Amino acid sequence: MTGVAGPEMPDYGLGTAGLGNLYTEISDDEAKGALQAALQSGLHYIDTAPFYGHGLSEQRVGAFLRASGANPVISTKVGRVLRPAGTQPIPDNGFASPAPFIPEFNYSAEGVRASFADSQKRLGVRSVDILLLHDIGEMTHGAAHQEVLDQAMTEALPEMAALQAEGKTKWIGLGVNEIEVCQKVLDHMDLDVLLIAGRYTLLEHAASGPFLDECHRRNVKVIIGGAFNSGLLAALDDEPLRYDYAEAPLWAIERVQKLRELCAAYDTSLPAAALQFCHAHPAVVCVIPGARNAAQVRQVVRWTQSPIDPEFWDALRERSLISPDVVVAS
Repeated sequence: MTGVAGPEMPDYGLGTAGLGNLYTEISDDEAKGALQAALQSGLHYIDTAPFYGHGLSEQRVGAFLRASGANPVISTKVGRVLRPAGTQPIPDNGFASPAPFIPEFNYSAEGVRASFADSQKRLGVRSVDILLLHDIGEMTHGAAHQEVLDQAMTEALPEMAALQAEGKTKWIGLGVNEIEVCQKVLDHMDLDVLLIAGRYTLLEHAASGPFLDECHRRNVKVIIGGAFNSGLLAALDDEPLRYDYAEAPLWAIERVQKLRELCAAYDTSLPAAALQFCHAHPAVVCVIPGARNAAQVRQVVRWTQSPIDPEFWDALRERSLISPDVVVAS
């Protein structure tokens, strides 16, 4: 860590996996509208990654930045290098019509440099505010986890620190869906920030709450992604129920139903409660819901501003739907 002042983070920002056509294809105009609405609404932090649409999300963010001259807080990620597909089939990885590249994990020092250089080109920037090491952890890498973790510690993160020392980024950290790997890295080195997706939410937080408490004590900033658990906490009646980017398990569906019933009793929107719950923890500097168009961005903003009866949180505790000692919105 260089001691350089970090970016000024808004309470809420925009996650852009959806701008890479996650699950559903959108147009360039819809992506532009989402970014424009986000900045107009005060969501002036944009998180992207090479993986999102195999470069498509970064391309769309970069096109918007060049056309608008806007200067939001930007984060992107390293840990994958995009190889031109050529005549090979393009894996969808959950993305509808991704760009014609094949993402390949690469946690070497050279891979970090190459990934960042490609992101600079797609985004049209010389530096980013936050650089995150993407998707390390046992859930992602299985039997290769320890090998990946060792390379992350000895090559990827030191190379990211070098980029930070060169002024290419203000903060470095991890962008992951797993708590355990964050703890393992922090046991050996300091980080500025962690982007944790889907693990600290209104739906599930008992295991991750103590870890966020530790982050607060150590002044490690936390950005919360996946506040809706892959959309489960914000799904409309006709939408598929997903959890961790796959079909939602029964336990999660049943718990969400109980949350919905209590929200109805207190005239509270479940997505509003989900977003405001995530932001309440003192370690959390920003929450980044995803949105695919301007209308969805404006809906997110309404949820962030929606008043919630303090007794609603008490009722959640009484029904054991949140942990007894968890921090809630005041």
